[in-house]
Amino acid sequence: MVRALLLVAAGFGGGLVGSVAGLASIVTYPALLATGLTPVAANVTNTVSLVFSTTGSVSASRPELRGQGEAVRRLALCGALGGGLGGALLLLTPSGSFELVVPWLVALGSLAMLVRRRLERTPAGGGHRGGLALLAGTALVGVYGGYFGAGAGVMLLALLLHATDESLPRSNAAKNVVLGVANAVAALAFMAFGSVRWTAVVPLGLGMFVGGRLGPAIVRRLPAERVRITVAIAGMGLAVKLGIGAYG
Repeated sequence: MVRALLLVAAGFGGGLVGSVAGLASIVTYPALLATGLTPVAANVTNTVSLVFSTTGSVSASRPELRGQGEAVRRLALCGALGGGLGGALLLLTPSGSFELVVPWLVALGSLAMLVRRRLERTPAGGGHRGGLALLAGTALVGVYGGYFGAGAGVMLLALLLHATDESLPRSNAAKNVVLGVANAVAALAFMAFGSVRWTAVVPLGLGMFVGGRLGPAIVRRLPAERVRITVAIAGMGLAVKLGIGAYG
């Protein structure tokens, strides 16, 4: 019972942080390791649980998603393809070499968040500026999300803010949908072929759903600049933590 309550609490924190900053795994992944799961089992279980966080955050993001249907569908398709490939890579290949690159990817996404203000002042055409580059970048983030996941939200949010003219709340809502689809595809592969710990998924997923529901309302009310800087700082902290684990 205590273990289940701790997972519910970790899920709530992860769902809240994930829907706001895309850093759910910084809370939930260590919590799963603390219950005694192996790294691969924790990663697989975490990815399945993230589907609940996405369900909560997307259900609360309808105002921000209005008018983005076509663009989000294209991005979600790319995310789904990437998520499926990332899930397959996790199940079929060793993770050691890839983990050496992960801290740098997370740090790059975090730094991109910090230079966002300068880009906002640069004249640009309306609508989406990324085109095929945005779709390809989304697919690559989907691969990473399906393979490992921690920091994928920071990377995708930075990509959307740079490649589109959407506001932070609207970009964050789109990020939640796209990563949710990528995670769902990877989760299906893990449920079929991986070692999912359902006794952990249920309490963790319950907490993540509730936390995910609250996140969009927070983003909607807080100053965008404060959220952006907070996400960047948290992402850099995650990059340092992952770097110590990979190179220490």
